[in-house]
Amino acid sequence: MSLELRQVALQDGADIHIHPTTLTLQPGGFNTLLGETLAGKTTLLRLMAGLVKPTTGEVWFGGRNVTGVPVQQRRVSMVYQQFINYPNLSVFHNIASPLKVAGVSGADITARVGRIAELLKLSPLLDRRPSELSGGQQQRTALARALVKDADLVLLDEPLANLDYKLRESLRDELPRLFADRGCTVVYATTEPVEALLLGGHVATLHEGRVTQFGPCTGVYREPADLTSARVFSDPPINVASARKSGAEVVLDGQVRWSAPTAVRALPDGEITVALRPHHVRPAAGAATPGVGPGAATPGVAVGGRVLICEISGSESVVHFALAGTTWVSQTHGVQNHPVGEDARFVLDVERCLYFDAAGRRLAA
Repeated sequence: MSLELRQVALQDGADIHIHPTTLTLQPGGFNTLLGETLAGKTTLLRLMAGLVKPTTGEVWFGGRNVTGVPVQQRRVSMVYQQFINYPNLSVFHNIASPLKVAGVSGADITARVGRIAELLKLSPLLDRRPSELSGGQQQRTALARALVKDADLVLLDEPLANLDYKLRESLRDELPRLFADRGCTVVYATTEPVEALLLGGHVATLHEGRVTQFGPCTGVYREPADLTSARVFSDPPINVASARKSGAEVVLDGQVRWSAPTAVRALPDGEITVALRPHHVRPAAGAATPGVGPGAATPGVAVGGRVLICEISGSESVVHFALAGTTWVSQTHGVQNHPVGEDARFVLDVERCLYFDAAGRRLAA
């Protein structure tokens, strides 16, 4: 069943929490809300659930106007980042609680709880109380209680944030498949662009209470409609700089030049905005530590910049450097040893550049 927001807005006095939003989520599909903390993701989930009523606009679900219908009268499950469990019930009875309220038979409850517990690696813990669990185990219990309910609408508010890395990776793979044949609409909120890409489906980018773009996840990532959406969908932050369109060329910092794409050439000469994701900015050939980093030449435009920060995680390196009056970021596999303060060479893969006009609208390639 599809979920529609029709000019839904939420305002408290002069404070606008959600600007007028029209959005139709994919029925029976996986939908992600992507945005920074305080972008409005949780508020939008609460509006969808019926936990708060919109100031204006309507919420439709399954072809029915459910605006103002109490959450208790909807088939909705919601999981928050902060785990919420019944402290006096065992893990089994925590998971089974919505099934008991719905009048499901005892044998069916046992079978359904068993399947969900196996998926979330809770089977050995079913007799324990929440106080005997780790934080990650408690969150898995809360997640299992939402999944076992077989609701028509499942709202997940950063549910994996408190889990350990390996379990988080496993559940990212499992969640879309888990819901694939259930026919329910799933909405998943996250601050992590990588998580949105891994989950797939459709994504809505949010910024300061506005949905800036909605569509297939890879499509929004590759073709952001505007600079705000591009920034929301990039971690580390996308590199953004002012440049000049001059004839058939793009000129950065007065001296770095490359051939302009067709859409940019059609513009009159003047200022434009150039954006390039960090993994399309690489150290020049030979910059890597021998044997542990890439050393092959990368096609593109070479630039020089003074190193401000160098972060090495073991599997990748993130280097912040000054270029064109702003800070740029390079993200690459391997170990890149760049002492702070040194002048280093980098290569911009300008074929991957995104271009925006003065209003922040993307110029098609």
